[in-house]
Amino acid sequence: MAEPSTAGRQFNAEALPHLDALYRTALRLTGDPSQAEDLVQDTMLKAYRAWRQYQPGTNAKGWLLTILRNTFINDYRRRKLEPIATDLELVEPHALYRAIEDVDPEGAFFAKIVDEKVLEAIDALPPDFREVLVLSDMEGMSYGEIAEALEIPVGTVKSRLFRARRLLQSSLYAYAVETGIIPPRENHDG
Repeated sequence: MAEPSTAGRQFNAEALPHLDALYRTALRLTGDPSQAEDLVQDTMLKAYRAWRQYQPGTNAKGWLLTILRNTFINDYRRRKLEPIATDLELVEPHALYRAIEDVDPEGAFFAKIVDEKVLEAIDALPPDFREVLVLSDMEGMSYGEIAEALEIPVGTVKSRLFRARRLLQSSLYAYAVETGIIPPRENHDG
């Protein structure tokens, strides 16, 4: 097997370490693991083909996320999602419990439910807000990196992030009270 070219080695060194971040972002955008994998694959193929346009040593993650986002907008939003048929006979009983079973099965079970509720709330955010929240709070990108990746001003990033967090807080408040995570606000209307 032939050795990769210099460009191929650079691509491997700078782009491949960001595959997990690309997948997590793609999953939040598409909501479907299979589509997220396809989106990441398309992104990496486009990035490899355009590698000569990338400035080595700069923000590869931001560059790749820009390609991912543009690919999603151009290709994936236009597609209508078709429901996936599931044969309930094939679903193993108690699979959820076994999947999260460990030394503290009850604690893990409730943590999993809370995590799922938070992810559902994130997925329900409008796309512009969800995108900024995922890149900031889940991927740890700075305002500047997000602005560069999404091709928007830093002020817009800050505004969208503030609004996304407020929407998330509002949507999760009732659930947090209902489950006893936080006490209800006292009503001082007296």
